[in-house]
Amino acid sequence: MRLKTGKRRTADAGLEVVETRGVRLLHLGSRAIQSAMRISRPWDLELAYTRAMMGFVLFNDAPQAALLIGLGGGSLAKYIRKHRPQTHITAVEIDPRVIAAARGQFELPANDETLDVIEADGALYVRQHPASADVLLLDGFDAGNQVEALATQTFYDACRRVLRPGGVMVVNLWGQDRDFAEYFARLTRAFEGEVGWISVQDKTNVIVFGFTEPGAAARLEAIRPHLGELSKRWGLDLRNFAAQFQWAAGITPLLG
Repeated sequence: MRLKTGKRRTADAGLEVVETRGVRLLHLGSRAIQSAMRISRPWDLELAYTRAMMGFVLFNDAPQAALLIGLGGGSLAKYIRKHRPQTHITAVEIDPRVIAAARGQFELPANDETLDVIEADGALYVRQHPASADVLLLDGFDAGNQVEALATQTFYDACRRVLRPGGVMVVNLWGQDRDFAEYFARLTRAFEGEVGWISVQDKTNVIVFGFTEPGAAARLEAIRPHLGELSKRWGLDLRNFAAQFQWAAGITPLLG
């Protein structure tokens, strides 16, 4: 697929790339935006929910290994690579067309010693690689819906096991999904109540954080005096994320 300058679109059996007003968008089977890249700033995070997913740095700003389930245009992989080159990133994507689009049109680099993009089933991968990641980022949507295989209790339990001690899982959920409450409950069970969340754009996205160990709230309080420095280093408004962060007990307003 080749892109011309100006407003245009190209499609491949449900996968569509649209470019308009300097932003390149990836759609997969629906009008929902799977990924976005501002062409003048290809390493930045264009979408608010991806910036919120980076809120894991409030709890671990120096992960040695990050695992991404769902690649999209590779926005999160590129961002972590830019700001934390010491982190080894593994991104698992089941659809080879998505990988090709990320590489061909969203400027995702080739695999090297710090980046490994794998074409595989994410649900199977996490079961086969316990204790392999410090941070797990899950963004699993297909045609605008949550991929059910990436939202079962069995899968979420395996996600906890893929994390090392002190690990953090970050999940992008659609706040208006009819099964949102059940997905949140499954995550809470998997992480034994050690769960927090950030609402993005009036519940369009709810970013859920699961912690393998207790004490996340204390870690958040401890980092508050350093949020200015941390925000500058990562290019994120971490003060805002910290102010918005809520814990599992406060999820009731989102379930109505």
